[in-house]
Amino acid sequence: VRQHQEVHVVLGNEACDLDSTVSALALAYFLAKTSPAPKAAFVPVLNIPRADFALRTETRFLLRAQGIPPASLIFRDEIDLGGLHSAGLLSLTLVDHHVLPGADAALEEAVVEVLDHRPLERERAPGCPVTAEPVGSCATLVTERIAQGPPGVLDRPTAALLHGTILLDCVNLSPAAGKVTPRDVACVSLLEARFPDLPARDAVFEALQAAKFDVSGLTTEQMLRKDLKALSGDELLLAVSAIYVDLETFLRRPGLLQDLDTFCQARGYAGLVAMTISFNERHEASRQLAVYSRHEPLRSAVCQALEEASAPSLQLQPLPSPWPCLGAYAQGNALASRKKVLPILRAAL
Repeated sequence: VRQHQEVHVVLGNEACDLDSTVSALALAYFLAKTSPAPKAAFVPVLNIPRADFALRTETRFLLRAQGIPPASLIFRDEIDLGGLHSAGLLSLTLVDHHVLPGADAALEEAVVEVLDHRPLERERAPGCPVTAEPVGSCATLVTERIAQGPPGVLDRPTAALLHGTILLDCVNLSPAAGKVTPRDVACVSLLEARFPDLPARDAVFEALQAAKFDVSGLTTEQMLRKDLKALSGDELLLAVSAIYVDLETFLRRPGLLQDLDTFCQARGYAGLVAMTISFNERHEASRQLAVYSRHEPLRSAVCQALEEASAPSLQLQPLPSPWPCLGAYAQGNALASRKKVLPILRAAL
């Protein structure tokens, strides 16, 4: 700010999963290499506090494999985006999301470009290019962008990051998982063609999957925060956490009910939906759901909305629950990921 230097931040979403992180790193690197006027500093920002990086086990694993130390990353609590914007020095490119949360609403006018793979919830100003394509991974859109740029900009570490991210997001390009599109497959093939020494797909996917599901050292609070989305309704906040163990294992954690109470009270959540996902040896997903709230009307409304949902139908089967304040379900429709369940919960709120 003191030097009046423009800062062009590439920012992923608040979940700061592997896709958001790698999309921000790779696109900022590409922009820095290819922008004609180097008057701006291009800065990828991971949209979580540095202290939360311990929860991103698969991201830490992949960055470590490419020799990128955490010390070289910039986290949300280490850069004053509001201050930069007030000084008129901020440009913002959003990757893997296209609507800033309420707390960041003032930064909306700094947004100069969007790359996302979700359906658009809002329009942008005419001068702001928006790429919103229904592909399995936002890293696919970043790969396409880099591939259209000058030859030689894409290096092997960047290719390895993009390759691993697309494979993890698209469940090793398995059509049965319902996430992969022909463009994801094309980008993985393109990266492999340019860098034939990239490790085999199965090895990359299995190593990342193992790292993602390694929650062995995490407390319940960290498990809930590891992959968390918050939804707001009329004066109500609902937490929606992806949990990387099966529901039975999760419900058996010592002191779980107290942990759920503490978690919700500390953060002002009226309730919590835990969406568990686990895989068998054939990489087939199994999903279960738990709805926790001390507010009976909220819990009932959320459970009813999930049970009666038709777009998509979740095919829920009730499971025995250890406590009255928690509803538990097996989810027959394993293709209904959190991305597909969030609109149902939004409508219920």
